[in-house]
Amino acid sequence: MARTSGVGALLVVVVLAAASAVFFAPAVTAQTSSCDDALPAELAGNYSGMACRPVWNNFVLRYAQDGDNVLRVVLSAMYSSGWVGMGFSKDGMMVGSSAMVGWVGKTGLSHVKQFALNGKSPSMVVADRGFLVSNGRDHTVLVKQAKIYLAFQLRFPSPLKQQQVLFAFGSSIPVNDRLAEHQDKTSVNFDFTTGSSSGSSFPSSLKKAHGALNLFAWGVLLPIGAIVARYCRGWDPLWFYLHAGIQFVGFILGLAGVVAGVSLYGKIQADHPAHRGLGIFVLVLGILQILAFFLRPNKDSKYRKYWNWYHHWAGRLVLFFAAINIVVGIKVGGAGNSWKIGYGFNLAILLITIITLEVLAWTRWKNNSTPTTTY
Repeated sequence: MARTSGVGALLVVVVLAAASAVFFAPAVTAQTSSCDDALPAELAGNYSGMACRPVWNNFVLRYAQDGDNVLRVVLSAMYSSGWVGMGFSKDGMMVGSSAMVGWVGKTGLSHVKQFALNGKSPSMVVADRGFLVSNGRDHTVLVKQAKIYLAFQLRFPSPLKQQQVLFAFGSSIPVNDRLAEHQDKTSVNFDFTTGSSSGSSFPSSLKKAHGALNLFAWGVLLPIGAIVARYCRGWDPLWFYLHAGIQFVGFILGLAGVVAGVSLYGKIQADHPAHRGLGIFVLVLGILQILAFFLRPNKDSKYRKYWNWYHHWAGRLVLFFAAINIVVGIKVGGAGNSWKIGYGFNLAILLITIITLEVLAWTRWKNNSTPTTTY
């Protein structure tokens, strides 16, 4: 029974993490948009002859500039409800920028407004304010064939070249011009002369380091160390040194990932309390596991069985919540399908390895415990 309960805990970690990957996956439509799609007839007259670039997810940006420094824009994306927006920023950050936001209300009435993004709370996102110079009569919002088209014209002091641009969408329809929190966002450095973009202007390298370190530490190394402790006891005392070494290296890398996350939070003020709370909980359990190693009683101590109970179950909790938090982190970080596929492949390898080793261990145990007939 002890052997079965041990593998059950590890299997729960892997299976529930895989289920969480499906459950917590962001609700983004699989459909895509491209520049091959023609503009609706209602926009073709005023917004023809424009350059076109897919910019993010299923967002497509059409744009043109004339001699009067007027920028004509049509932003399109897949749409069911909520809002879509395009912001203009001086430093790539949301706070301090101005955005054009469009949506269709519950009664079917379309809306397009400029918002001043003075802060991260909804009360600091103010409608009909901002530094963009526009003519409201030239603004249009259309929904055609599950796509929303946000068309507007802006005047700038000089022709736009390199410009920090924000794209975002929300799932809630604004009420009384109160813009609810976005469901996802990105920021790119867009060149309006060549149509090229240099990628996210957020500290993407720091975000990737945070994700990669934590995924490798909490999602790869620490589960491998747990597998060594369970299935390699026959290599005594090598298994102990392997287990302790792998777990220590994994904890150090995980700690580095947490430090990168704290630094990232200081730069972009990402408001993801579930991800942050789970990370703190996992880190505390990890620290307690490290401390427990140095406070380990002797094998003949009467307290050793309590220490074993604590060490085993605290370790299982670390692996369980770390797996859940990796999935949450992939979602809130907008990491994309490559991260999802990579982590899913890692979970599959762990699951296959655990099942194989458990079957072998159970077979050996059964053979050794089979009574022999004495003549």
